[in-house]
Order: sequence, then structure tokens, then C-alpha cells
Amino acid sequence: MPDPKRSPARPRSRDVTEGAARAPARAMLRATGFSEEDFSKPQIGVAAAANEVTPCNMNLGAQADLAKHAIRAAGAVGIRFDTIAVSDGISMGHAGMHASLPSREVIADSIELVMHAERFDALVALAGCDKSLPGMMMAMARVDLPAVFLYGGTILPGCFQGHDVSIQDVFEAVGAHASGKMSDAELLDLERKACPSTGSCAGMFTANTMAAASEALGLALPGSASLPNPDPRRKELAQATGRACVLALEQDLRPSRILTKPAFENAIATVMALGGSTNAVLHLLAIAHEARVEVSLDDFDRVSRRTPQLCDLRPFGKYLMTDLDRIGGVPVILRELLDRGLLHGDARTITGKTVAENLAQVRFPSGQDVVHRADTPLMKEGGIVILRGSLSPDGAVMKTAGGNLRRFEGAARVFDGEEPAFQAVTQGRIPKGSVIVIRYEGPKGGPGMREMLAVTAAVKGAGLGAEVALVTDGRFSGATHGYCVAHVAPEAVDAGPIAFVRDGDRVVIDPNTRTLALEVAAGELEKRRAAFAPPAPRYTRGALGRYARLVGSASRGAVCD
Repeated sequence: MPDPKRSPARPRSRDVTEGAARAPARAMLRATGFSEEDFSKPQIGVAAAANEVTPCNMNLGAQADLAKHAIRAAGAVGIRFDTIAVSDGISMGHAGMHASLPSREVIADSIELVMHAERFDALVALAGCDKSLPGMMMAMARVDLPAVFLYGGTILPGCFQGHDVSIQDVFEAVGAHASGKMSDAELLDLERKACPSTGSCAGMFTANTMAAASEALGLALPGSASLPNPDPRRKELAQATGRACVLALEQDLRPSRILTKPAFENAIATVMALGGSTNAVLHLLAIAHEARVEVSLDDFDRVSRRTPQLCDLRPFGKYLMTDLDRIGGVPVILRELLDRGLLHGDARTITGKTVAENLAQVRFPSGQDVVHRADTPLMKEGGIVILRGSLSPDGAVMKTAGGNLRRFEGAARVFDGEEPAFQAVTQGRIPKGSVIVIRYEGPKGGPGMREMLAVTAAVKGAGLGAEVALVTDGRFSGATHGYCVAHVAPEAVDAGPIAFVRDGDRVVIDPNTRTLALEVAAGELEKRRAAFAPPAPRYTRGALGRYARLVGSASRGAVCD
């Protein structure tokens, strides 16, 4: 039998390696390749959301193997296991998108269960597409074992008619094509050129936003968020991540020592400076919930008011994630925020150092306009605002990044679901000055808060981006921009005011006063409430039916407790 010597670096794996009663477990581990010496070493789970269903999560397996080998070289045993990931881009605009947000919970649950069952001592978590990033970080917070996050990396930009393009351009081209502004041949040419490599969507959409947030939270190594997926530097990054996990295990550096309220405020400030995805609000709330840290929508609005938008990134700006990497990556943004007193520099990170210590050698790059200085920002406040009012008593989320958006008032055009709204836009049936209201797409009512990129991109592609607004209890893609308000809470199926909007009602969106209002007399609204009956659930069985019964409000992260 192996020596039952106990080690503080093996807090859990001893449960499967020590004593005569564990001979069956050791026998099975021998069959996986364990040597006699391996039984006295720490065991580190290397979890990858690796698959071939999306370019975002390809090459994660290779990076996971590099981390695993580095773990062994550092004196521990890396054991790889995979979990699911769905493609938001491929599931967009049809019934498949109902599964997107629920996949976040499945990813977190699956990591928790494997870590619990196999008694691993620590975790390396690798993710690519939108929901796999927060799903992994939720799991890291939940299991609270030493853990390091690694993002799989962004895609390279495509080139169409002499300029860089991303998947955002293809979605917007659908609207342009429907309105006669783009030919069949042009659309096909763009489709063929938009995604030239593996990796996650190229702009500051949800995956890249959450990758940046992982650095700001302190869960990922500095500089890891911006490296493209095909970049050869990722080999050393994956190995460094494996080594960092062994060191974190030796130091017992758990997520609970990193994921503090200041760390979340750092992540929120970074998202605001980036002009990042509105989905970051939903996901950071969920990660904070798992970490048992009190974070609310009010924290996002408070930090947004004090944090300038520094980055000129798509979907609203000129540049892509590869351009941010070219000038130094996320550390450049963090250093500028730190120097202006907008970050908590004493927050601990996975390196064992503080944020300020990690950034000590970072200098702001000259001769570039990807990231602006805080005294000459693109906007004086952050790129996301929280709206409240008679249409969203519990809050709603709006991206204002790069838009200088003002008060918008218009007549409601109401749709009970995404598909009829998309048809109305592509068929030219939405007049200027309208506020498209899409309801019954919330966490419970959808279920799953479908992203509305197909609709918002069609509006943009039709040339109506400044003339039409959209309000929904569902979500938007990180590629969405313009007069678009999401996460309206309470959602329609829970009898939120969005359920009572009728065609022609006046809706007011004012990001300056943080207001989302339905201008209907209180008495009339109560009559509509009295007559309200929610529609039958779309799904009553299986994963989606179960999710609809368990999920909570978007205003608290749409978690399933």
C-alpha cells in the first residue's frame, strides 16, 4: 500500500489514495496511468469546456493538456475532464438560444460534481464561448479550492472589402440584405471571410468582456485575456497557468481569499472602462452569489458613474480584441484605472500578489488610440447604466458605450417573443420612432433569456439604429449597441409591468436620469394587471423545464437557487 503520509497540499485527494479501504480506487487510478509515486502527490482537476461545436472552444483541449503537463512538472498530478459548451452565435435567432443561459448553470454544476466526487485538491478551468467563462468562474467560487482560470482566446479578425470584420458584421448584414442594401453575393462573401480562425468572437462582446473581468477579479494570470486563440504565446500561458495552480495550492490561495467586494468592484470598473457586454452584469452577479459576496445592480450603477469609458472597441468602436492585445492587453486598462484611483490596488490575486504589485511594471503605451487616458475618455461615465422606473421597478440594463445616447420616447410595438419581432423588422413593418417591446423572454418565461442579436442587428442593418429602440426582459449579445434595454425586471411571466404594455403606449428611455418609464395611468395599469394571465410554459420537462421552475430574477443574476 502507498505510504499514508498526510500532506497539507493534499486536502482532499487523500480520500481516494490512502488506506487499505481505498485499494479499489487506487486500482482504477493505476489504470489511468498513475505511478506508485503519484499517489502521494496532489491531484489537480483540469476542466476544459472543449468541443467542436463552436470555434470559440476549439483548441481548449490542447491548452488543457499543456497545463496538465506543467502541473506534473511542478510536482502534482493533473487530471483532465471536459464539460459542455454551446455556441451562442450558432444558436442565435431560433429556439436553440433557450439553452444558452441554462448551459452556464450546467457547466458550473458539472465542475462542482466532478471536483466533489473525485476529491481533487485544486482546479484549472479553461473556457471559450460566452457561458463557459462565467460557468467556470461560478464553479471556482462554489467549490472554493485553489483555482486558476484560463480563457481560450479571441478569434482573429476577418477582412472584407479592405477592412476588419467580425461576426457582428454578418449579423448586421442580414438586416442590410433584408432591406436591399446588400446583395446575395456580398452577403455570401462576408459570410466566408468573417471568421478566419478558431477563437471567441472578436469584439468586446461577452466572451472577451468576461475574459477581461477574470483578470480584474484576480482569478486569471495578468495579460491572459487578450492573447488570440491561435497565438503561439498561448503555449507558455497554458503552462504558466498550470504552474500557478500548483503554487496556489501550496499557499492555500482559494477563491474566497480573492473574490472580495473590492475585487468585484475592480471587475465592474474594468467592464465599464471597456464598454463591455451587458451580459457581464448578469454573470458577475452570479459569480458573486456563488462567492457569497453582496453585489447588486446598485453597485454597477455606482461604479459606472465614477468610471470613464476608455476603450474604442467594437461593437460601437473601431477596434477588436487583437488590437487591445497589440498595445498591451487588459493590464493597460487596469494600470490607467489604478493610477486614477479607480481600482482597489490592494486586492489579492491568484499570483499571490496584489493588483498594484502585478501592475508595477506596466506603462501606458503611446502612439495608439485603442485605450484613452482617463482625462481624455470616450465618455465621462462607464459604458453600462442601470435603469429603473415604472417599466422596470427591479432594474434594467442598457449599454451606452460610445453612443452618447439621449432621451428616447416612442410608441410601443409589442411582441410576445423574438421571432415575430424579427419578422416585423426584416419586413419593414417597424416605423421610425417605435419602441420594440419583446417580452416573455426572461429567465423563467423564455426560458433562458434569449439574446436578441438577430433583432438588434437587423434594426442596425436596416439603418434604424438611431430611430428605433428595443426593450426586453430577455438579453442582448455583447455585439448589441444602440437604444437597447435588456434584463427588464420583474419579467413578464412574473407579472412585471412589461407584461401590461400595449401597442401605442408611450415608453421613455433616459440613460441620463437612469429611467425606463411606461406612461400609462396607474388606474389603467391596474385594470390590465387584474386581467393578466401568463402564457403556458414553453417547456415543462427536461433541462429547460427544470430550469424555468428554479431560476430567479435577472436582477440577481438569474441563478438557480
